[in-house]
Amino acid sequence: MRKYCLYIGILLLLISVALPAKAQRFVGFASAGVNLGQIEGDDVHGFRKVGVNGGLGVALPLTRDHKWSLSLELLYAQKGSYKHYSPKFSRCFDTIFYHPDMFLDVNRAIPFDSTMKCNISLDYVQIPLLAHYEDMQSGFKFGLGFAWGRLVRAKEIYNGFTRTTNIRSGTYRKSDWSVIVDVEARLYKNLSLDVRWEYSMVPIRTMHYMTGRTESDGSFNLIRDEYIKMHNHVFSIRLSYFFNEKYELNDHVNRKGNRMGTKWIKYIPEY
Repeated sequence: MRKYCLYIGILLLLISVALPAKAQRFVGFASAGVNLGQIEGDDVHGFRKVGVNGGLGVALPLTRDHKWSLSLELLYAQKGSYKHYSPKFSRCFDTIFYHPDMFLDVNRAIPFDSTMKCNISLDYVQIPLLAHYEDMQSGFKFGLGFAWGRLVRAKEIYNGFTRTTNIRSGTYRKSDWSVIVDVEARLYKNLSLDVRWEYSMVPIRTMHYMTGRTESDGSFNLIRDEYIKMHNHVFSIRLSYFFNEKYELNDHVNRKGNRMGTKWIKYIPEY
């Protein structure tokens, strides 16, 4: 993890050195919100997994008017997948996953939960790097970039069976490389609402599915046998507060005298 942090830090340093000295002004911010996630390829659909998304960041304006900027964040992000069986739902299919440490509760040391289809919890320490464009009048900011995440905790319940794993077990990939699309709207001065879409560029795991029906005589009738790559797929909703930015009343009006844009706009200092 230190190696990747060093690489990103060097990249930001080189960018800042290459810019004119007067255009350099770092802006610090803090973000907190929720992740709504699912895992593509786990046989469960819907953004039902709720997790935490929060941390600190720094932004570097790239132009004198502050319309273009880079941001670097350090986040704690919880991802995964979730589906609960309906009490009236009768399971007629069984899914078996081929993995050496799949059924750790074979002796029922961990309670079996017959109501749980899927509950995968994956916690990451994440470092997103994004390029942003901001419309100063409307207060909207659009971002595009990528993130590297380090897996720090993993736990899953599949078809009632519980497994707790870690970064050394090899069940899930240690690093999660994701592409990010970000839309941010200024609510009031330093406070913004941030909506973010994120998808893993590299599979976090390859699952071996063996799906079929258990017959009345106890035999297993195999219906599907395939390998599927799994990807994190997340929507984030966050509030962000920018510490060292100043704002002023928007005095831009149209011919009818109506204000153009938001009431407060970012104050751009004279260099």
